[in-house]
Amino acid sequence: MKRETELIELIVPYQPIIYKVCLMYANNKEDLNDLFQESLINLWLAYPNYRSECKISTWIYRICLNTCISDLRKKGKMHFVPLQTDLNVYENEDNNQFQELHGLIKRLNKMDRALILLWLDEKSYEEIASILQLSKSNVSVRLCRVKEKLKQMSNI
Repeated sequence: MKRETELIELIVPYQPIIYKVCLMYANNKEDLNDLFQESLINLWLAYPNYRSECKISTWIYRICLNTCISDLRKKGKMHFVPLQTDLNVYENEDNNQFQELHGLIKRLNKMDRALILLWLDEKSYEEIASILQLSKSNVSVRLCRVKEKLKQMSNI
C-alpha cells in the first residue's frame, strides 16, 4: 500500500503532462484514454526501478513517450476499462491556434512530435536529450529541422 500511495502522490501533479503526451499520439478519444491508461500502468510497473538519478518529470516523460511511440503493441492482447480523462491542459490557449498547431504536430513523425512537445513544455536541451536518449547536439539539430518543417507546413 505504501508503494501505491507514493506513486499516486508522485504522479498526480504530472497528470497534465501525461495527458498532453498521450494527446499528441492519439487519433481519437478512445486511443487517448487507452494511451493514458497504458502510461499509468507502465509508470506503476517501472516505479520500483526508479532510482532518482534523473528528475521525476524526466522519468515520467520517458515512460509516457516510450509507451506512445511503441504504438501500443500490446493493445490487442490487453483489455482496458474505460478511463475518463477530462483534463484541460490548454485552458489558457487560443483554441483556434492550438487546434492548428496540434494538427500540424500530429502530421510529424513520432520522434519529431516528442521533440517539439518537450520543447513546447520548455524543457532544456539537456533534459530533452536525457528523456529521448539523444545527444544534446542531436537535439539541437533535430529541433531546428522540426521547427522549419512546421513553418513550411503552416504556409501550405
